[in-house]
Amino acid sequence: MKNNKGRKVFGWSLLLIALGFFCLQMGSLFVQARFDASYIDDRLFYILNMIIVICLVLSIWLLLKPAKKITISLTIIFALFVIANGVLLVNRMEDTKNILSVSPNWQHVLSIKQDVQTKEAVYYRSYYGILARPKERLPYEMDGEYQVEWLAKDVAAFTYKATDQSIQQFIATYGDRGSGTSYYYVGGQTHGVWQAKDTKVINDQEGISITHNGETEVFDWDHIEQFGTLAIVLKRNNEATWTIALKENFEVHSDASRETVGNIALYKASLKESEPILLNYQGEKE
Repeated sequence: MKNNKGRKVFGWSLLLIALGFFCLQMGSLFVQARFDASYIDDRLFYILNMIIVICLVLSIWLLLKPAKKITISLTIIFALFVIANGVLLVNRMEDTKNILSVSPNWQHVLSIKQDVQTKEAVYYRSYYGILARPKERLPYEMDGEYQVEWLAKDVAAFTYKATDQSIQQFIATYGDRGSGTSYYYVGGQTHGVWQAKDTKVINDQEGISITHNGETEVFDWDHIEQFGTLAIVLKRNNEATWTIALKENFEVHSDASRETVGNIALYKASLKESEPILLNYQGEKE
């Protein structure tokens, strides 16, 4: 008796899961047509299709106990459907490369989709966890190699090799250090001298100089690109060299005379693994 009850509960649970994912699939198709949005990872569509079918066939078997011939027929039909979706999934992966990275606090998802044939890559802005809309095309075609590093809970540095073999960086930002109602310049907010153990950053009217392991590089403002309101990329010879990002504790003030509060992170643009350097504010340049 208990076995029959457990069998029915499990069967109904699987049926509800199948119906829930089916509704999700229908909703995603509507959203895609109406709002130009899609799953944050294209592979999800085919994976969910397979989960729906597997849950459905198991629920039928548990709840209805069909005759052997019917069970075999349904199993063959559903198996063919699963195999077809598996083939479509593989084909999709050959056409589009999906790059995903979840923020340390699980609040944001970096999503970049690359057309494998043309090498063009598009950054997608995530909504509600699993949906995303195309936000921006990366300015350089990707060669394939890349690194993702979260410089703060809402700042992701995407470093990649372009087809011209240059190193480029795209910074995805999801937050703000001010009121969120006005734009500000990261370069202006980080003026002054910043120091770590063997690293020093000086930000003044001429530009930004970085001294790291005894070597100094200077970047004028014409070679500094801002992303959102949280990060800047310093470039040399049309290549990304360093990124400076505002940490979560950085406070943006409209009044320049107020004391600078918070830290910044300095990150080397490289395909090799490197750790961001946390810098403390030392004061204005003397």
